This record gives sequence, structure tokens and C-alpha cells, in this order.
Amino acid sequence: MFTDKIEAKDFDKMDPEYRDLLGRVLTIQSDCEIGGPHLYVEKMLPAAPTKVDQLIVARTAAEEIDHFRKIARVAGDIGVDVSFVLSTPNKDRYVNAFRGLITTWEDFAVFGFLIDRVGRYQLEEFYNCSYLPLERVLPDIVTEELGHIEYGANKTAEILAKGDETKEKVQKALDFWYVTALDMFGHAESKRSERFRHWGLKRRTNAQAREDYIREVNPLIAQLGLEVPDPLKGRKYL
Repeated sequence: MFTDKIEAKDFDKMDPEYRDLLGRVLTIQSDCEIGGPHLYVEKMLPAAPTKVDQLIVARTAAEEIDHFRKIARVAGDIGVDVSFVLSTPNKDRYVNAFRGLITTWEDFAVFGFLIDRVGRYQLEEFYNCSYLPLERVLPDIVTEELGHIEYGANKTAEILAKGDETKEKVQKALDFWYVTALDMFGHAESKRSERFRHWGLKRRTNAQAREDYIREVNPLIAQLGLEVPDPLKGRKYL
């Protein structure tokens, strides 16, 4: 297991596999950060039920764009240009969760509750990682992601409080985003995942991270009075 700590000035001296994996993970992370705003801003910003909600949608998008800027800078310092993801069509995003369009408040709320939580898990993989410039940008990004998760959870609860009809809509959104969230962790037996861990770029296997997520989120779903979906139904990455 690789335990050295690497600065940008050391990057060119590193093993080609390390350079390739770091460039890959920074590119995918950049794509995920900018993918969120492309998923919901078009429909959710003008359709906000209150001015406060409209402000929060705008602020959330602005923070995600800033997260992209921070990760893109880390990538640029090692010669990896991720600017192409700014204009990538949703259907071509690296991660399935960002390949559609959010058009309802139920979906937007549950997305924050579940998918932004996966985003937190992805970022936590880089805690104490071997590449120091990446680790340094994490605190502010994670703090803001926690705010997105909290808003999603609170908004989900607020919508549920309106009654049975909205509960059905929230459950439908949850059924979709729960399975999508679990797939975001990737294949359980991913060989690339093992190489990320070997080089100190990630902490957990895909399966470990997914199990940790399930243990955290399932009780939260139950507390909302919703049914925890079948974790295998419709899954693409097992």
C-alpha cells in the first residue's frame, strides 16, 4: 500500500498508473460537481414554491459550480483539463445519476437527501489521501455538501407532511434515487477500485462504502415513514 504524501511538484515523478488514476478521479469528480446544476437548475429555479426555496436552489447551484472550480484547479495543476465537462450533455455524464433532468420538487428534495449524501461519501474517500492538494480543498466542499443534504432531508419531510398523495410521489422518487444512489458506488469487485486504494487515493472498497451508506440511510428513510426500496431491484452495478 502506497503511503507517501504527494504535492503537485512531485506528480510528474509518479508511476504512470498513479498519474492516470488521479487524473481520472479528478475528471469524474469535476463532472459530478457540475452535473448537479445541469440536472435541476433549468426546471427547479423558476418553479421554486417560495422565494427562500428559489434562493436555496440558486445558492446550491453556485456552490456546486464552485466545487467544480476547486477540483478543476487541482486537475489543471497536473495538466488535466476538465473544462470539457462544462458543456457535456447530461446524457453523456460519467455517472448515471446525472444523465437525466429533474422536473419535480419531490425529485429535487430526494436527490439532495440521497444523491448529495453519496457525494459526501465520494469526497470522504479522499480524506488523508496520498495527493495533498486534493485533500486540502475538501473541508469547504464537504461542509457545503452537508448543507445540501440537510436541505434535501428537510424538504423531503416537509413535502411528506402535506398528506398521502404527496407521500406516494415522494416514495416514487425515493424508489428511483435509492437504487441510483447505490449504483453510484460502482461494481463491488472493481479492479480499478483496488488500485485506487493501493495508491492511497481512496479508503474503502466500493462494497464497503455502499454498505456504510445503506447502514446510514435506511434508518433515515424509515424515520420519514417511507418504505426502504429493494436494494437490488433495477441495479446496474452489483
